[in-house]
Amino acid sequence: MPGGRLRDLCASRDFKFGHFVVEFATPGIGHILKGAGCEFVLFDTEHSGFSTDVVRACVRYFEAADLPAVFRVPSKSYDHLARYADMGGEGIMVPLVNDAREAKELVSYVKYFPDGHRGVGVSLAHDNYTGGSVPEKLKRLNARNCLFVQIETAAGAENAEEIAAVPGVDCLWVGHFDLSCSLGIPGEFAHPKFTAAIDRITAAARKHDKALGRLVTDIPTGLDCAARGFDFLAWQGDVWALQGAVRAGIEALKAGIAARAGKA
Repeated sequence: MPGGRLRDLCASRDFKFGHFVVEFATPGIGHILKGAGCEFVLFDTEHSGFSTDVVRACVRYFEAADLPAVFRVPSKSYDHLARYADMGGEGIMVPLVNDAREAKELVSYVKYFPDGHRGVGVSLAHDNYTGGSVPEKLKRLNARNCLFVQIETAAGAENAEEIAAVPGVDCLWVGHFDLSCSLGIPGEFAHPKFTAAIDRITAAARKHDKALGRLVTDIPTGLDCAARGFDFLAWQGDVWALQGAVRAGIEALKAGIAARAGKA
C-alpha cells in the first residue's frame, strides 16, 4: 500500500518545508520539487481548476518522487473528500472549517468503519489495486489518511481549540488571506485582530499536539511563523516562484546591459 510518510510528518513537530502547486501539474513536478529540497507538496484544486484526471495522475507523480502530498479539495462535500482519498490522496486539506461539528463530519468522510462512514472501495488506486483482507486493509487506510483542516474564518479561529481536539484532525492550516477578510481586515496581517486569531490557533494546535501549517511568500513571514510554532511551511506557489525568478533574472540582465552601455 503506497504512502505512510505524511503520517510521520504530521506526528512530528520538526519543521517541514514544501511548496504550493496551483498551475504546473507536469509529470516531472514531483521530482523537480524533491530536487529543490521539498519535504511535502500542497496541491490545490480549490482555485486551480485541475480536473480529477489531473489529480489522479499527480498522485502518481508525487508517489514516484517519494514526495508526500496534500491535496486541497474544492469544498467540504463528502463527494470531494472521499473521491480524492479513493484516488490515492494520502493527505486531504479542506477549506473553510468553522467548528468541531464540521471537523467531526469531515473526519467521517475520509475514514472507514469504525472511525467513519466513507463508502468502501478496495483494490483501487489508494491501495495500489491489491487484494487482501478487507478489515485489515480498512484499518491500514484509516491509519494512512491525514486530514488537514483550514482555519480561515473568524468562526474557525474562535473555535480552533475545539477543532484541534477532534480525533482524526491531523493539522490546522491557516488560510491567511481568507482569515483576514473574514475578520474584516483584508491583507492586514499585522493587525491586532489577525495576530490575536493566530495566537488562538497556535495555542490550540500546541495544546492538542496537532501539526500547524501555512503558506509563506517571504522570508520574514516564514521566520515569524516558525517562531510562533508553525511546523508545515509551504514556501511560495509555483506561479509566483517562477514569475519572480524570471523577473529577477530579466531585471538583472537589463541592469547589467545598461551598466555596460554607460561605461562605453
